[in-house]
Amino acid sequence: MADFLTITVKVRPKSHENAVVEDELDLFQERTLKVKTTQPPEDGKANEAVIKILADYFNVKKRDVEILSGFKSGTKIVRVKT
Repeated sequence: MADFLTITVKVRPKSHENAVVEDELDLFQERTLKVKTTQPPEDGKANEAVIKILADYFNVKKRDVEILSGFKSGTKIVRVKT
């Protein structure tokens, strides 16, 4: 049976790098990642880049990363199969 990690991801598109730049827990132990991507927020390009960046960060396959909400927002809820 697979385990899932649900996290909040704050995305900055059109940056100069593709990377997770911050990984923090809040007072309620909820995890938030800040991700920068060089892709623009057009035609799902930034979302695809975020999926690849997170797959690399968590060392999983891209199919194991799913954006649950925030497809057109800078703040997304993402589920990662671990």
